[in-house]
Amino acid sequence: MQEVTKDDVLQPPMPSCWNEETKPHKFCPGCGHGIILKALGEAIDELGIKDKMVYGCDIGCSLLAWDFFAIDTVQTHHGRTTPVITGIKRANPEVIGVAYMGDGGGYAIGSQHLFNAAVRNEKITVILCNNCNYGMTGGQMAPTTLPGMKTETTPYGRDTEQTGQPTLGPEMVAAVAPAGAYVARGTIANVRQLKGFLKKALENQIAGNGFSFVEALASCPTNWRTNAKQTWEFVEKEMPQYFKVGELRTPQAKEG
Repeated sequence: MQEVTKDDVLQPPMPSCWNEETKPHKFCPGCGHGIILKALGEAIDELGIKDKMVYGCDIGCSLLAWDFFAIDTVQTHHGRTTPVITGIKRANPEVIGVAYMGDGGGYAIGSQHLFNAAVRNEKITVILCNNCNYGMTGGQMAPTTLPGMKTETTPYGRDTEQTGQPTLGPEMVAAVAPAGAYVARGTIANVRQLKGFLKKALENQIAGNGFSFVEALASCPTNWRTNAKQTWEFVEKEMPQYFKVGELRTPQAKEG
C-alpha cells in the first residue's frame, strides 16, 4: 500500500497570517475561539496589515492564542489586555493594535479598562469572545451567563434576583464611546458577517477614527456539556434572543 503523506491530504485553507506550526490549535473541539480567530485572520489578510500589527491576548481560554498568529504578540495579565494594547498604540501610533479576550477578561476584571478606553476613544480594536461562562477554570458563571443557565456555580440556573442580568457589553460601549467609535456584535453562526464586522473594526482603527469593539457569540460545548446539535442550537437560536446581533455604532461621517 502506498504511504499517504501530508502533501497528499487535502488541507483546508488557512489565513496566511496564521502560524502554521501551532496548528491544529490548542482550543477544545467545538470551541468558538478558533472560528473567531479564523475570521480575524482572513480580515487581516484581506487588509494586508500583518506586518503592522501587535496582537494581545488575555488570561483565560484566550491565552491559548498566544502563538496563534505569525504576528508580534503579547500575552497579558487578567483583564489587562486593553491597557497594554493602548500603551503600545500610544507609544507607536503607526501600530495596528488588537486586544483579544473572553467575557471575563472584558466584562469582569477588565471592565474598568474596556469602559474607560471607550470613553477616551482609544484608537485600538478590542475583540471579545462571549461564550456565557468562564471556560478555562471549569465553566463557572460569568457576566454573560444567561438567566436560568446552569454552570458549575449556578447548578440550579442563574438567579438574576441574586446575581443581576447578563452584561450587554456592546450596548454599554456604544452608550459611552464618542463619535468615531465602531461597535458591533457578531456570531460564529454567521462567519461571513462576523468577518465583515472585524474588518470594519480594523479599518476604523486604520482610518484613525477611534475605538473599535466587536463581541462575538461563541460556543463552549465542553462546559455546556452539549452535543453538536445542542451546541449549535444554543449559539444560533438562544444566545441571540438576549444578545442582539448587529452593528450598534458606526463612525459619524466627517465634515469637509
